[in-house]
Amino acid sequence: MKILVINGPNINMLGIREPAIYGRETFATLIAKIQDHCASAGIQVDTYQSNHEGDLVDRIQQAYGEFDGIVINPGAYTHTSIALLDALKSVGIPTVEVHISKVEEREDFRQISYVRYACVHTITGHGTDGYLEAIDYLANMPEAEK
Repeated sequence: MKILVINGPNINMLGIREPAIYGRETFATLIAKIQDHCASAGIQVDTYQSNHEGDLVDRIQQAYGEFDGIVINPGAYTHTSIALLDALKSVGIPTVEVHISKVEEREDFRQISYVRYACVHTITGHGTDGYLEAIDYLANMPEAEK
């Protein structure tokens, strides 16, 4: 299995940005955690982060025919980007949406997720462990649901 993990805007600032909400774990630590988890499970993984919506769309499109699953934390684009939704729908790759914080308990504008319409599952509020849960979900998803 080959999984692409995509992170949107400001995720690269983990450990610096609002640690009361997102924790003190750094982005580098998150990537190492994902890589270690995948290595131990025999899963190939590629990670990508961008603060630019078009770059994220491009990377999703490039995943077509290359990856079996996508884990995405679209950051603030969760609530604004129909372009990311359309890109995910276009490639048809099983996708799990991840949020470090419990977005459902935050500001009203965070209650809308456009990308969720193209996702097979959503994980919120489990910190960075949510990424590992998302990877495991994709790895164990029945063929019929893909």
